[in-house]
Formats: sequence, C-alpha cells, structure tokens
Amino acid sequence: MSLKALFLTIFTMGLMSFQSPYSVKIALLKYNGGGDWYANPTSLINLALFCNKYLDTDIDPDYATVDVGSSEIFNYPFIHLTGHGNVVFSDTEAENLRNYLLAGGFLHIDDNYGIDPYVRLAMKKVFPDHDFVELPFSHPLYHEKYDFDNGLPKIHKHDGNPPQGFGIVVDGRVVCFYSFESDLGDGWEDKEVHNDPEEKRIAALKMGANLVKYAFTRD
Repeated sequence: MSLKALFLTIFTMGLMSFQSPYSVKIALLKYNGGGDWYANPTSLINLALFCNKYLDTDIDPDYATVDVGSSEIFNYPFIHLTGHGNVVFSDTEAENLRNYLLAGGFLHIDDNYGIDPYVRLAMKKVFPDHDFVELPFSHPLYHEKYDFDNGLPKIHKHDGNPPQGFGIVVDGRVVCFYSFESDLGDGWEDKEVHNDPEEKRIAALKMGANLVKYAFTRD
C-alpha cells in the first residue's frame, strides 16, 4: 500500500492510534538554520478544530512536531513549515523530505515574513529539478471546499504586495504549497495574538481547510 493510500485509509475509516480519540495528526516541521520554526504555536490547533467542524475531519488538535530528517515524518499526511529566518536542510534531510513528498505527503510553507530567500534555497535542495510555480486562481487548491476566485487572502501587510500561492508540482500533484505575502498562519492563531478582524481570520482558516482537504484527498 502506498503512503497516499494509507493516508486515505486512515482518513476514511477513522482508525485510531497512539490511544488517541482522533484518527489523524498533522505536524509542524522543525528545521535547522536558526529560524523560528516554532512561530505561531496556536495556528495548527485552530486549523484542526476548524477542519473538524466544517470538513468533518477527525484531526487531533494536539499537533505533532517532527524533525525534517526523521522517519516519523511519514506518519503525517500534512506538515506545516513557518518562521521568520534561516532554513537549512542537510543532504539527508532534503532526501528524507523529498521521499516523503513523493510518497504522497504534503508540505505547506507559510511566509511568516523573512523566510522567503532561505526557504526557496532549501526547497531547491529537495527538488533540484523543480521550481516553485505560481498557481492559477482556477487551481483546485483555491476551490476544494471554499472558493477563492482571486487566490490567497491577504492577512498581514508584509511588504504590501499582493499575496501569491506557489506550488512545487510533481506528476500533476502539488506536493508543496507556499503561501507568500499572505500569512495564513497568523490568521489561524488565537484572536488575541494579532487582533486580526474576524473576517480575515475566517478567510485564513477557510484557505487552510482547502489545503488540508487537498492534502488528504488528492493523488
């Protein structure tokens, strides 16, 4: 059984593991280089709760933290990378992440302002023959559950540029989605963290739900 098929079996049958009442976990990716991989600690909790309510998923809000070079990465159908600074993958870590993504895993990278030049170099090490490409607004990622006819929602100002959604596409599947100049993760955080308007938080969570649905169901 492929990794993707295993993910789908877990998702559809609701198998429980590790004595958890939930059938699946998502994970935060821990990396080297000095960047604050641990930024936005409430983001994935709120994303899981939102997906459970509106997508009828069964995601454990107590998300995992996994090292990029760990074999445990294969336990999670959706992993999230964020931060403001440097991101460095060793050769072994890059190979491990590449194998995970090619086996059916999904990586969401969220530009938390300042990560852009570093994460692009890191991902080039993962996929030397693939570049980030901007996805058209018609792409399924923008329409899985909620329609975003103009692409990513703009949550925080950053440099004031329009938000962009980039993907690394392998055999027709987006294995890595990079939300740039948007800051979805900040929008997922507890309301009091950034005091974002409720409509921005909901827009961020809806876009996050689209990503989760794509990761869980697309071959």
